[in-house]
Amino acid sequence: MVDMFLERVLVENNWDQDELNTEREIIGILENRILMLFFAAADNTKCQEFLPILNDFFKRLKDPAYIEYPKLLALIYVSTDQTEEQQQKVLKELHKRTLFLPFEDPYKQELQAIFKITEVPTVVVLRPDGSVLSPNAVKEISQYGCDCFNNWQESAGLVERSFMLNEEFDNLNLRTATDPVKRLKYKMEDDKRKKRWWKPWTKGRAQEEEEEPGRCRESRRKDGEIKGRWRLL
Repeated sequence: MVDMFLERVLVENNWDQDELNTEREIIGILENRILMLFFAAADNTKCQEFLPILNDFFKRLKDPAYIEYPKLLALIYVSTDQTEEQQQKVLKELHKRTLFLPFEDPYKQELQAIFKITEVPTVVVLRPDGSVLSPNAVKEISQYGCDCFNNWQESAGLVERSFMLNEEFDNLNLRTATDPVKRLKYKMEDDKRKKRWWKPWTKGRAQEEEEEPGRCRESRRKDGEIKGRWRLL
């Protein structure tokens, strides 16, 4: 699925509309995610009605204000608008984590042909491997809301990285999905070994001082006398 956009420019729907145009950036934001391709137009009544539903669906799965661990989900708006102003009108209604293709990019028409788009709104849902999970999930999203994502996730066999605090950790190169568990396990075992090594040493030291308090005090007194002699000399 990532390969579909490696040689393209994706734009983030934030205030600065940052462009993602390097292979590393595209992979970082799309890899191992369920992808929604949203085909719509600003002047279409059905699209206008569906926009707030889709936006609420997406933000409840991605926005830290609504969910502790944002889901492995990406949304790309593929405009069928006639003007760039119309495209911007739709983007204003979509979440800032939404991605979109530049208005002048002809790849939008190619995507419409690839997925045989005959009506809008259409939400094509893709698995991480690029296969189609749902040719049009508009009705599913409208009827079931966020619950339908669980079905997509199960169908895609997607492993949830709940050990990550947020998406800023997505670029970590984990060898397997169980790496965080292994690291936690090894850390706890290492802490236990340190405690086992430290406790006998401290216990023996305390016992020695308990049994021979007089000798310890005498030793400290002699040390002080020797130091005092050196100062006098």
